[in-house]
Amino acid sequence: MARLRIELVKSIIGRKPNHIATAKSLGLKKMHDVVEHNETPELKGKLAQISYLLKIEEVQA
Repeated sequence: MARLRIELVKSIIGRKPNHIATAKSLGLKKMHDVVEHNETPELKGKLAQISYLLKIEEVQA
């Protein structure tokens, strides 16, 4: 399974409530927070929903 490094590059202030909840469910609370997750179908759906707020990189293990 691939690992993804996800960074919040745009603010969640003023966004739709479900987009804010999605960002927080990923562990992203404020700008420039970085988290790593395993790539799963559920994660891909979350990333697709708020892709305009994120920078996503694949991490080599």
